[in-house]
Order: sequence, then structure tokens, then C-alpha cells
Amino acid sequence: MKLTPAQRSVLRAEAHAIKPVVIVGEAGLTPAVLKEIDASLNSHGLIKVRVFGDDREARITMYETICTDLRAAPVQHIGKLLVVYRPKKDAPKERSERTGKGLREVTIVKPSPSGTKRPSVTKVMVKGNERVTQGGNIKRAKPRQASSKKSALGSK
Repeated sequence: MKLTPAQRSVLRAEAHAIKPVVIVGEAGLTPAVLKEIDASLNSHGLIKVRVFGDDREARITMYETICTDLRAAPVQHIGKLLVVYRPKKDAPKERSERTGKGLREVTIVKPSPSGTKRPSVTKVMVKGNERVTQGGNIKRAKPRQASSKKSALGSK
């Protein structure tokens, strides 16, 4: 994957604020470390990798290996920090089922009064200003109280 200098500059600026997600230790670039880097790239897209070890040539080969094996783009290599970028995969996120504007479906489970029978399960549509209490009742939010000081100042 190739990046233009402008894209690389933008990514370097974004990477400035993030901390290293993966740390490569004495064992070097093992398959487990590559798998962790791959998982981090899938979830974050832009990551920093810290490499312990004083051999600069070994760090450069690790950097090239990471980029070629994981199909990622090299962004920056400063000292023992490697910045790598790969666009995130767009996975459809599961969202809670909402029907209409401000409505959500809530499941209320109430235990039986005797305690020996099955609990009763009901599904209820709740508006945005309503909440379900611990007892399973629906309460509407109270209107905000008007400040007596503000209303007194407004009448002058």
C-alpha cells in the first residue's frame, strides 16, 4: 500500500497523540505479535508499535515485514517507534432496534409474586423522556423547575 506525502503527513499528525498499542520484545516478530498487530490494525487503523532492542537494521526489517505481511502502509519510523496504517474494514455495527424517533424497545422481567412460578416477561416501547424503574414501572421525566430568581429578574 502506498501513501502520498500529504496523506503520510496527515497520518503522522494523527499518530502524534496515540500511544503504542503493541510492544515487540526480545523474541522479535513472532506470529503471535503479527496476529496482535493485525487485530490492532483492524480495530484502530493507525497504530504505533514499540520495538525493544538496539539493532536499527533489525527494526527496519521488522517494519518492512509488518507492512508487507499485513498489507499496511509505513507512515513513520522514529527510533524505536513504528507507525503503521491500514484502512479499517467497514463492518456493519449492530445497533439496538429502534422504531421511530425517540422510541426504544425495553424488556421488563418481573418475578412472580409467589416466587415459585416463572417470571413475567413483557416488551414495552419507551419514549425518550421515559425510564423503567427497578420495580418494572415506566416513569416519565419530570419537567425542569423554573428558577424563581430568573423569573423575578425577567419581570423588572
